[in-house]
Amino acid sequence: MIRALRVTRRAGAGAGAGTGPGTGTGRRGAETAGIEEIAPGGAGTGRSAVAGDAGVGGVGGVTGVGGVTGVGGVGGVGGTAGGAGCPAEDTPARVPAPARARARAWARAWAELLRLPALFTVPGDALAGAAATGVPANRRTLLAIGSSVCLYEAGMVLNDWADRAEDAAERPHRPLPSGRVRPAAALAAACALTGAGLALAARAGRPALAVAVPLTATVWAYDLALKHTPAGPVAMAGARALDLLLGAAATTGRPGPAVPSAALLGSHTLAVTAVSRNETTGGSALAPLAALATTGLLCRLVAPRFPAGRRAAAAPGLPGPPPTSHPVPHRPGASAGEWLTTVLVAGYAATAARPCLHAALNPSPPLTQRAVGAGIRATIPLQAALAARSGGRVTALLVVGLAPLGRRFAKKVSIT
Repeated sequence: MIRALRVTRRAGAGAGAGTGPGTGTGRRGAETAGIEEIAPGGAGTGRSAVAGDAGVGGVGGVTGVGGVTGVGGVGGVGGTAGGAGCPAEDTPARVPAPARARARAWARAWAELLRLPALFTVPGDALAGAAATGVPANRRTLLAIGSSVCLYEAGMVLNDWADRAEDAAERPHRPLPSGRVRPAAALAAACALTGAGLALAARAGRPALAVAVPLTATVWAYDLALKHTPAGPVAMAGARALDLLLGAAATTGRPGPAVPSAALLGSHTLAVTAVSRNETTGGSALAPLAALATTGLLCRLVAPRFPAGRRAAAAPGLPGPPPTSHPVPHRPGASAGEWLTTVLVAGYAATAARPCLHAALNPSPPLTQRAVGAGIRATIPLQAALAARSGGRVTALLVVGLAPLGRRFAKKVSIT
């Protein structure tokens, strides 16, 4: 007596073998295989080639009279299978490779559009502003950080949307000219991020919203009208300074004490933005030289001074202890803030100065872009130094801890 069983499965493979009075085997199956399993009466032989995703054992041989059908290749009477995988039915469905590739390409395109590594330079603005007020960061400070992140990324996306025609000629690999992100989607994202930033600022209080509104106006004006004018670098510097004041206004409602720190941070941004105007064409050594001089001046203003036997005085206009005319007894840990500030200032100089010098000596597009990227990354140690100079040592350490994350992401996505 002969019985036949026809099974159809998706592509895959499985194998199992069994021995006994009868024989049962599961062989590697073919795509959409139709398999017959034949077992003569008596001894019984099983032959199966059932396909499955990820490869699993086939349905076992079917015996003759009294035979047993087993999953994973069970043989004839008493036969047992060996080496079978799990059945095809237990294999989880997998996303097709093209779909996964499209998802990765989509995520990378938006990471490039948002310039993800530069995002780590944003939280330090609000934290440095809060430290300048002398009040520890609180819930409203976190809302200010969220607002800053949204407004910053809105500016990044809007910048590429406004420059899409120029980028098509100079940087066709960017997400918009390459077609990986539609211009309409970019503009919608910029509007949504702007709305979210203003909403978070409103939650932080009226003083924060009063700073966030001109900050938003400055960002949009820069991207849409001022970027290619002489006022462009000034507008960008103003936006960064307002971002620091946003943190102070949200934390205490009084941004005034943070104005000196905002001016110093804005000066750094002004220099970096001036260099970035030539990052695709190169040819100008003046902007990198000016940025190098600005870096040296900021180091001089932010770094504490250590007169022998006297307490370090604050640089003019910066928060810190006033100069004294009498010796101050040494106390363990009394100068920890000054030493931390000095180390952070040195880190700022080491990050920003050398690439600017190289770009000044050879103002080619690659070296100019490297100087711009270094200037953006140097924002983090400068923010940390300003926080430490204001007495926020913990805040300073928290801010400078963002630098390794920025460097890690910069290896995958361009910061400029």
